[in-house]
Amino acid sequence: MKRHLLGTAALALTATTTIVTAIAATITPPITPLATAATAPPDRGAKSTWTEGDKTGFGTARARSSNVWFTLQGGRMSEVFYPDLSTPSVRSLELVVTDGETFTDRTSVHTDTSVTRPDPRSLRFTQVNIDRDGRYEVVEEYVTSPASDSVVVRVRLASLDGGDYRLYALLDPALDNNGLDDRARSKGRGLLATDRGVSSMLLAEPSLGKRSSGLAGTRTDPWRDLRDDHALNRSDRRVGPGNVVQLARVRGTAGEQPLEATLHLGLGRTPRAAAAHARAARSTGWDALSAAYDQGWDGYLDRLRPVPGSAAAVEEEYLASALVLAAAEDKLNRGALVASPSAPWVWGDEVEDLSSPSGAYHLVWSRDSYQFGTALWAMGDRAAARRSVDWLFGVQQRRDGSFPQNSTVDGTPVWGELQLDEVALPIVLAGLVGKRDDRTWRGVRKAAEFIVGFRDEETGRRAPYSPQERWENQSGYSPSTIAAQVAGLVVAADMARDRGREVLAKRWLEKADRWQRRVEGWTVTETGPLSDDPYFLRLTKNGKPDTASRYPMGDGGPRSIDQRAVVDPSFLDLVRLGLTAPDDPEVLSTLPVIDAELGFDTPNGRFWRRFSHDGYGETRDGGQWEITDSGTFTTLGRGWPLLTGERGEYAVAAGEDGAPYLAAMAAASSPSDMLSEQVWDGRPPTGEACCPLGEGTRAATPLVWSHAGLVRLAWTIERGEPVDRQSLVADRYLR
Repeated sequence: MKRHLLGTAALALTATTTIVTAIAATITPPITPLATAATAPPDRGAKSTWTEGDKTGFGTARARSSNVWFTLQGGRMSEVFYPDLSTPSVRSLELVVTDGETFTDRTSVHTDTSVTRPDPRSLRFTQVNIDRDGRYEVVEEYVTSPASDSVVVRVRLASLDGGDYRLYALLDPALDNNGLDDRARSKGRGLLATDRGVSSMLLAEPSLGKRSSGLAGTRTDPWRDLRDDHALNRSDRRVGPGNVVQLARVRGTAGEQPLEATLHLGLGRTPRAAAAHARAARSTGWDALSAAYDQGWDGYLDRLRPVPGSAAAVEEEYLASALVLAAAEDKLNRGALVASPSAPWVWGDEVEDLSSPSGAYHLVWSRDSYQFGTALWAMGDRAAARRSVDWLFGVQQRRDGSFPQNSTVDGTPVWGELQLDEVALPIVLAGLVGKRDDRTWRGVRKAAEFIVGFRDEETGRRAPYSPQERWENQSGYSPSTIAAQVAGLVVAADMARDRGREVLAKRWLEKADRWQRRVEGWTVTETGPLSDDPYFLRLTKNGKPDTASRYPMGDGGPRSIDQRAVVDPSFLDLVRLGLTAPDDPEVLSTLPVIDAELGFDTPNGRFWRRFSHDGYGETRDGGQWEITDSGTFTTLGRGWPLLTGERGEYAVAAGEDGAPYLAAMAAASSPSDMLSEQVWDGRPPTGEACCPLGEGTRAATPLVWSHAGLVRLAWTIERGEPVDRQSLVADRYLR
């Protein structure tokens, strides 16, 4: 997607391919006023960017009365989302330590960081930053106030060598998803920032000392002021509009006794509201806030099904995954779950037209929503799964019955491509969760009619051909996309029969049956170079898998490649959804091809890459993924934990043990239990160049699909068959 891209998002989280074209077409860069000889453009400070996507923490209160989410990355608090999960409004809040004479350190730069969840039943995080020279330690605990729109940070600075140290808070607002138009000033004992739609107020207990606001990278930048001589000399009261930065001293000194304080970052639609939220959190106190925060999540878990026995060995990661799934649902737009609270790689900090305004993974894909909804349903949050269906059919395109490629949480479409699995999967999810009311039926009917009547304008090809498949950068006949369409039509036909619409049901079933019979004819090659036996392809461009139809791979891959040389594990959706038996000869002959081409072993277990020659991942020297032209081979796609989950679901369907796959997914998580979109695959470089083998890369983290996959696999093992396989589909094709 991204991969997304999810992908690749995901970025799969899906660029130079169709994906990049879609992004460039849908994201408008900030408009810079034209300069003339008489008027120079105003100085708005350095370019505003976002932080990297490998978050080590993601939290929010369970209560709907708190519409704020925080993330952690690189030794600091990174993006804070407000008023919804598609809108980052703070870039970072980090701590600065100085002795006032010889050094001034930022925790994101000068310390070694560890992040944990002290309570496995809560999304409260503890971050410890230890000075690499052994002088001091900073410990921070993070929650949000359940009763107000505030992030609350309890801080403890301890001297490790007997020296006396001062503490500062460095805040970088980026209000309402734009860091170039904010205004800032000191107000009372706090720091206020505002733009036309969102404001922030930073308060502390005890109260903040000397404060300053300035424009990043200019003479007014308070960080530069402090860094240059280890003292905050300027006290600018008003600054902006532009990329504002704010700095304040936390009263006290760490010496023989630690310095302890609590920071309260309130957000609101107006300055008054932001200040009120910060004051409300401060008046409540840390002990009461953190207890209420923990109780909210503990109570949520109590209302779910008990942890399945299959997950006993990975219970902490299972609980973390359940919590991440629940936290990924927007509170103002119920049923909207984002792909990830992150903007990895260039979406975060390198390419202006991709990073500002930020979208990337904190958008909603109907494909991802299906994955999340099935996991929520399995773990017992059936209300959330049904809300997701309601939200999806609420954003369905009225003109034709299709669904946006992705959208913000309020349903505004962002990227503009069409993927037929994203039209079909909301139908499948509606069937799974029992949504058969009049409103849902109207949406199901429109979606089914769109599928059976679809004809691609560019090629003239009809469904099940899709303009994009699930990795969002190729068109063609995809086994995964066809599986979704067939299952969707079978479910839709069942709903039609319930309403006495036999003619519609008959037409949809005839189409589904025809496609199910032909899927191997469209996507299984007997002449490919990867095996003497037949095997499924990632997709075919022409529906003729024994021909050497060629296409550019994108993401730096081959400029032209034979479709028969590209495989992908996504064909396993045919088995999981109940269209094809797990012992189907073509399935069995494809598995060793997939393992040889895409699989790799790590100390944490076995993982798979998305498809042959995938370039959606770090560069060959371990650097950030970047947009590259076909044929450059600059970047390499790594392994995906969610594919390990899907392989485990296949293993269960085939009567095998799924536990090793579940264990591998859990082992790939960070010390704070966050699962990445990708894990390092062992191709050099390793270690310091990026990441240890089998552990998360700098891709989107947490990727909600990865967490959903772990939950779903646990319940698939418990059930003995895929939890999203519906009997009305499986009985039709596997009996």
